[in-house]
Amino acid sequence: MLLKFRAGLKTCVRVTVRKDEGMWIYPKRRISISAFKLCSVETPVRVRFAPSPTGELHLGGFRTALYNYLFAKKHGGKFILRIEDTDQNRLVPGAALQLENILDWLRIPPDESPTKGGDFGPYVQSERLNLYKQVVDKMISEGHAYRCFCTEKRLEILRKESAKMRTPNIYDRRCLHLSEAEIAEKLEAGVKHTVRFKLSPLPEGYQDLIYGEVRHDVFALEGDPIIMKSDGYPTYHLANIVDDHYMNISHVLRGAEWQASTPKHVLMYRAMGWTPPQFAHLPLMSNADGSKLSKRQQDLHIRHLREKGYSQEAILNFVTLVGGGFENKEYSLRSIFSIGELLQMFELSKISHASGRIEMERLDDLNNSFIRQRFNNNKDAFLQECKDLLISNTKDLPGDIDLDTNFEGKIEWLLQRITTVGQLTNPEFMFLWNLDTVESMEELNCEKNVLSQVVVLLEQADDFKQFQATLKKFCKSNNLKAPRVLKDLRVLITGKSEGPPIGEIYDLMGRENFSSMIKNRLSSL
Repeated sequence: MLLKFRAGLKTCVRVTVRKDEGMWIYPKRRISISAFKLCSVETPVRVRFAPSPTGELHLGGFRTALYNYLFAKKHGGKFILRIEDTDQNRLVPGAALQLENILDWLRIPPDESPTKGGDFGPYVQSERLNLYKQVVDKMISEGHAYRCFCTEKRLEILRKESAKMRTPNIYDRRCLHLSEAEIAEKLEAGVKHTVRFKLSPLPEGYQDLIYGEVRHDVFALEGDPIIMKSDGYPTYHLANIVDDHYMNISHVLRGAEWQASTPKHVLMYRAMGWTPPQFAHLPLMSNADGSKLSKRQQDLHIRHLREKGYSQEAILNFVTLVGGGFENKEYSLRSIFSIGELLQMFELSKISHASGRIEMERLDDLNNSFIRQRFNNNKDAFLQECKDLLISNTKDLPGDIDLDTNFEGKIEWLLQRITTVGQLTNPEFMFLWNLDTVESMEELNCEKNVLSQVVVLLEQADDFKQFQATLKKFCKSNNLKAPRVLKDLRVLITGKSEGPPIGEIYDLMGRENFSSMIKNRLSSL
């Protein structure tokens, strides 16, 4: 018999085989059927990102979505967005739409989704409840699942007993042994119940495309999991395998926290007579201190980062710094790769097994590298964007903004000091645009009349070097210290005695604006 089998991800090999007791006999070796996914044609790659609409998309979730997207596009496949909203108590209104909008902004748009539609919808789990019920009914009728009428109080007693005995909290299967008559009586009386999946041993484990063979004996270590809650909604364990099956998902790329649950899912596929997808669990991302990422950490939310002015490119490159997954990628804070370049370098086999810590200051460095890159590659467009932002953000401030004097030089100077373009209008930089926004100043060293004389020297000098020379003579004849006078000039410009060298400020602002701002500030004292 001539068949095609696929080893690994995409390579199809044509061989002559014959079936013998569950094994394919190859001329020189016996190959387990479970090691390969048999296919008459190349199986299309279909992956899914399936978040819960219970809050904001954070960096960890985005990394999972990105790797799914890259894997799909690398193999000419489809990237699906599925909303897992079975936990109705934790839903956040508008979160589902916001998730999709964020993926579009990040330039990894799904091919199929709740808004885009597709041939395998609905793409929201709460709209698929009838399908889950049909699967559960089939499992119950075939003996793979059973109704559980145990109260929360009884289950809590079991948990406490397990904790006391220091044994795994395994459900005792009390309801598995109810007779049909007892079940019918409880249903007739309207007794609330859940549905549990009946676990069985899985000694062979399963193959993880990243971690290799994974063994976790859920039969020995865990109780029969609830797959249908008393409100008629499925749990993750049921909904994800049903949706993955009916949506023809070929590969499941998800966080490593789901590794221990995967044997349950494999057993459920087996119970339904379905072929499971291939699994690849991604190493976890953690905070710099090793703690778990949380949806409550606002500084990790993509929307928050977007509002603070971080670019898609910087966020994209930032999450690729942790966990690997790329062939010949330069892991530098000065290198910004496009989504197309990352796609070419992406290799599932290069993903690390170890979890990685994210250091947010690296995002600052990457965003600075990106805006420098834009300044160098398309200077005119970048400068115009800066002008537009300055005009928009300062329109309600008093005074006339100066966007003519040495504008390019000011931007180039600021690029050494800012992380995002939005910081151009930070209070400490407003003097560059000839806008007086200083609300309070540090104490001056010199008297007002002395500083007024210094302004005259400023206006008479052709440049800062000449001004320094005349100031030195002035200070000597008036028993003053030049550094203290220069520090006062900085206070009059910026409000603070510490900051950029006063000569740099002079050169950036130009003599006229520099001396005019000091004169105006003195007149208001």
